[in-house]
Amino acid sequence: MIQDAFAMGPGGGGGDASGPGFLISMIPILLMFAIIYLLLIRPQQKRQREQQAMLDSLQNGDKVVTQGGIIGVITGLKSDVVTVRIADDVRVDLQRSAISRLISSKKGNKEE
Repeated sequence: MIQDAFAMGPGGGGGDASGPGFLISMIPILLMFAIIYLLLIRPQQKRQREQQAMLDSLQNGDKVVTQGGIIGVITGLKSDVVTVRIADDVRVDLQRSAISRLISSKKGNKEE
């Protein structure tokens, strides 16, 4: 009879993890994931979308900065290769992804 009393102790001997204690203990973990998403993941995805939109809108005559810090003017565009004039009679072929930012477009608009 005493063994039955111990078996019926706290928790009822059911062993299920769906009680309110489990849900309350999961709230801090869910909050951490929400904070990480809002502070780290979402801004990075937004930055990647803006960078891709900038790369897709490149045109001949745009002044750009490469990831290496070289400033030049776009003289040729292909699907994945951009030809950039960095000095008189000096042209460099770069991958489109090597362009880090657009200084000014040929229309005179500045993006910074």
